[in-house]
Amino acid sequence: MATKHILVVDDEIGIRELLRDILQDEGYQVQLAENAAAARAVRLHQRPDLVLLDIWMPDCDGITLLKEWANSSQLTMPVVMMSGHGTIDTAVEATRIGAFDFLEKPIALQKLLKTVTAALKHGEQSPKSEMNLASLGKSSIVTALKDRLDKIAVSISPSPVLLIGAKGCGSELCARYLQEAGSPWLALTEFRRLSEAPLDILEEIRGGVLYIAEIAELNKAEQKGLLLLIAKSEKYHARVVCGTSENLPRLQAESLFDYNLYQALSAVSLNMPALDEHKEDIPDLVVAITNLQLELAGLEYREFDIAALNGLRNADWPGDLAQLDAVIRNLLQTSLGEKIILDDVNRVLHQFDDRQIRLTKADTASTSTARVKPATNIQKHLLDQPLREARDDFERMYFDHHIKLASNNMSKLAEIAGLERTHLYRKLKQLGIKTKG
Repeated sequence: MATKHILVVDDEIGIRELLRDILQDEGYQVQLAENAAAARAVRLHQRPDLVLLDIWMPDCDGITLLKEWANSSQLTMPVVMMSGHGTIDTAVEATRIGAFDFLEKPIALQKLLKTVTAALKHGEQSPKSEMNLASLGKSSIVTALKDRLDKIAVSISPSPVLLIGAKGCGSELCARYLQEAGSPWLALTEFRRLSEAPLDILEEIRGGVLYIAEIAELNKAEQKGLLLLIAKSEKYHARVVCGTSENLPRLQAESLFDYNLYQALSAVSLNMPALDEHKEDIPDLVVAITNLQLELAGLEYREFDIAALNGLRNADWPGDLAQLDAVIRNLLQTSLGEKIILDDVNRVLHQFDDRQIRLTKADTASTSTARVKPATNIQKHLLDQPLREARDDFERMYFDHHIKLASNNMSKLAEIAGLERTHLYRKLKQLGIKTKG
């Protein structure tokens, strides 16, 4: 087993060296930091297995540093706070932010070793890295979102929650925020479980959270199963959180979404802010995503210069947080300099621009060539009709053909057609095509 790496942060040299000697005698690799600035530098380039962090330091107190790490997705290791002036309130505050435990000085040897062993074991069992709601930023729009989620989280009854926003906007971060520490979590992707055994799902998430990323993808049987699950969820103290990028009232009016399910979900709903609505948070998001990716992929630390951060902040983000995440990962792995600069950002943001121009020219040329080809009988039939009727006839032929190939499997048909399942059902209904699904 690899030697565990412990970072000791304390402004008193005597305490630092004493802890180092004790822990090294126990077989640990120990690194020392005399203040918060030194601790930041260490954490920026590597992830210790455990941090022993003093609360009272001259440059920055340990609680503030703990908050910084939590807000930048760097609190991915257990942290044990230390103080000779500790109070219950301080310990509670540190634990709320994410500290594993709290030690009062002078620290008894057995208490120290017992806490270190427990913290390291906890670190092995915990996820090493993940984004959290704090990673979204500090803007007023994000702060208001957090405040609303706080009100929902403390409600006596765990009501279902509907999060409305574009794909990739961070709905899962909000759902995670509503999960109590240590409670079950299920991001459901096998939707058929809702129609086959919804109460089994409740048993699995008792006291926890069920998350469905896109509620509009459920078929009618799955919607009925989810409605039953929600009706029984209070008994299991389980919360259902659903995201959607669709207009549910319109789908409900078109009989594509269950009326009672819509009423149950709309009782507690929140609009998720698009990234373009809080661009001032992009520099903090870049740091958080960078730290996360460096830890996951084991890459060397890469800093973004000011011009690069401004370039990202001024860009448009139709793909929201998911697009920003992809761009950051691309830049970390393909940029050549010591720092990531504006030219790197422009290279990735506009990498498809020239290709799109070439494709457009090629499409124009192929269209011109196609005009001189003789039409088939099917083409003549379509071309002899008004545009609307010709389009509907073609779509009927298209779907009839692929429904047979997909053996009436709607998920497969949606994938072939490149449509969301709700859009597919709506299209089939408009064309008068009945299916066995």
